Amino acid sequence: MIKLAVNGCLGKMGQRILNLAFADSDFIVKACMERPGHSELNSKIGDVAVTDDLNVISAADLVIDFSAPSAAMDLLAIALKYKKPMVIGTTGLDAKQIDRLKSEAKVIPIVFSPNMSVGVNVLFALVKAGAEKLKDYQVSIIEEHHIHKKDAPSGTAKKLAEIVNAQVKSKIGDIQSIREDEIIGNHQVKFESELDTIVLSHSAKTRDIFAMGALRAAKWIKDKPAGFFTMQDVLA
Repeated sequence: MIKLAVNGCLGKMGQRILNLAFADSDFIVKACMERPGHSELNSKIGDVAVTDDLNVISAADLVIDFSAPSAAMDLLAIALKYKKPMVIGTTGLDAKQIDRLKSEAKVIPIVFSPNMSVGVNVLFALVKAGAEKLKDYQVSIIEEHHIHKKDAPSGTAKKLAEIVNAQVKSKIGDIQSIREDEIIGNHQVKFESELDTIVLSHSAKTRDIFAMGALRAAKWIKDKPAGFFTMQDVLA
């Protein structure tokens, strides 16, 4: 049984991860963390009190983080202190913060992905295959999310652009970001020439696809040695 800690436990993703973890006999939830000043600190999720003390991860085998970039960096320091593996799905990290993750992954195992969904990671592979074959095509990306999402473009859209730009001659410029209603997450990559158009897309119907992916990554990383991993490694 995996003793689990979740940071960002009262966010949309944190709540879904906890709901699924409580229902999964492979997990026992040991710690639930939220940002300092949150109105629901000291409330309980199951029989676990919500706290802003990150040191509670000492009682867990590993920690899943869906918080904010600065909070993820704060948690990283504590995870290093206790040598706890991390699964990080937080988006909006800048290049310097990602470089720090890669550096500290020499000490602890870290799975970092802008999208934990199995389906989106299949989309990454399909887009890579398309970009390798369609180097002369014009490529555009559109992503849609709910109005509460803070970062734009999404981490997933940035990753898609990175994959495409490594292959095609005409690089992607601006990514079209739409923030509307309660859209969970839609991503579309369009390859276009004078002769044809190819569209690859993914639409999330429920946040559970991301939560399930995060828990799958947690099971995978539990006994791994130090290293920097992505969902591509988890799914390999």
